[in-house]
Amino acid sequence: MIQISDKELQILNTKDGIKGLLQSERMSVRKAIKVAKYEKRLDKLQVELLKLQKWVTLKQKKVVIIFEGRDAAGKGGAIRRIVEHLNPREYRMVALPKPNEIEVGQWYFQRYVNQLPKRGEIVFFDRSWYNRAVVEPVNGFCTEEEYERFMRQVNHFEQMMIDSGIYLLKLYFSISKKEQEKRFNEIIDSPLKKWKYSDVDSKALDLWDHYTYYKEQMFERTQEVVPWKVIKANRKMNARIQALEYILHEIPYQVKDLETIKHINIEKEVIEE
Repeated sequence: MIQISDKELQILNTKDGIKGLLQSERMSVRKAIKVAKYEKRLDKLQVELLKLQKWVTLKQKKVVIIFEGRDAAGKGGAIRRIVEHLNPREYRMVALPKPNEIEVGQWYFQRYVNQLPKRGEIVFFDRSWYNRAVVEPVNGFCTEEEYERFMRQVNHFEQMMIDSGIYLLKLYFSISKKEQEKRFNEIIDSPLKKWKYSDVDSKALDLWDHYTYYKEQMFERTQEVVPWKVIKANRKMNARIQALEYILHEIPYQVKDLETIKHINIEKEVIEE
């Protein structure tokens, strides 16, 4: 028999709690409580993010937030939840396709420079110039010379961004091999999601160790100007909360509610059945 506290009962007796219970046939009471806590926490952080966006707009600031990580790490989903209540006129999501024939002949960073924010704007990159640090060398999409040139230039490129007044944050979503395989299987089995499964994805598990090597090289060689924030992303809800908390901590918007943005583990009091 499941025992729940009066406080947890109050959580269940909310719109988010009821929605959590109805999400699927396999939804447990404990998981519904976790979902409700997550939605409540997300709402509070999104209110703070609106304050951040207003500050960016009024003060004519420029913000770039990049999301990196292995395939199926949850980068795109995290961005969508983070921005869902923002003013769409004052932010952009950027997920560039592979370069075309003209872009291949340009300076590598050029097409990313073209996507940088104007004053008063936030830009979220779902993958970024760091494709050349991991995905491209692992899959043979660049030469060793191109890779090394990128690694020599990237810290200088980011320093130029900072010097031009851009706030730059770098988030890396980290998942386990077992979790990546599980998510790939869910994508393949879903009629609505299987379009996401690419040729690169199909090789990712076999190339796991190669990705790990280049990821570690990236962390070692690209912390000089802007450090990486590693988000443990096996649990999607916690990953999204961690990402939002980090963004709100790092951007110096005013007036910041420090009590609201301090880290809270939404699963701390939730015991799996």
